[in-house]
Amino acid sequence: MNQVYLIELGMGIDQHGQDVTAAAIRAIEDAIRRNAMPGLKALLPGGDFRAMEVEVTLALPCDWDKLDVERVRQALPYGRVTVRTVDGGMRVSSGTVLPEKGDTSDLMIVVNAAVKVGF
Repeated sequence: MNQVYLIELGMGIDQHGQDVTAAAIRAIEDAIRRNAMPGLKALLPGGDFRAMEVEVTLALPCDWDKLDVERVRQALPYGRVTVRTVDGGMRVSSGTVLPEKGDTSDLMIVVNAAVKVGF
């Protein structure tokens, strides 16, 4: 990415089911939910959203091998998306296990996301 126009941060939690992908998608949605970039198209080469690059860094506390990167990419509406993972996030006890919600333990999974947009 030669030019960065936006960096946003977000946090996502999966309270039941211990699904790191669900927490990651929520973190991305939290990061981009309140953004509007109306002038970005004019800055992109050829005014083409396909020229936009989106770099996502996810801080995961566990289950790196269970992260569904394709589902994560689909959470972003435009651009060429790259996903990188780093150590981070958190696992914390919810104090309850609800098997009907998919729980295998009482852990909540917390993922942090940094989303960079540019070209």
